[in-house]
Amino acid sequence: MGDNVEMSTPADAGVRLWLLWKQVSELVRASVVADVIESSDLSEPEMTVLVHLNGSGGTARQNALAASTGWDRTRLSHLLTRMESRGYLSRARLRNGVEVTLEAAGAEVIARTEPPLAAAVERHLTGRLSAAQQQALRDILETLRS
Repeated sequence: MGDNVEMSTPADAGVRLWLLWKQVSELVRASVVADVIESSDLSEPEMTVLVHLNGSGGTARQNALAASTGWDRTRLSHLLTRMESRGYLSRARLRNGVEVTLEAAGAEVIARTEPPLAAAVERHLTGRLSAAQQQALRDILETLRS
């Protein structure tokens, strides 16, 4: 009667799962970024843009970059302006948008950054999961993204 037993509801379990996801995703993100920033003069947002540009063959529409990063257009535009001034990329206004192109300085810095990035991802994420866990995580993330 006087026992103070804490009941767990499905809502409580959902909130705990969300908090765990937040904690782990931030821990992995921060660990990967810390490892990479150690060996690069890029900020995390700059690295993100360069990885996306490099992965798209060196050219992408600015609105596609905004969508793939999840950033609003104003934030991305300010970042691209700074990156353009550093010679990492260029932008060209087209009839129906803006095209962003990786320049030689950006290609050089991302070529130096990708090996430490891959090693950090392996160390803090993929290397800690089995192939089946990696596939399950990929499936979950793809489901949540859509």
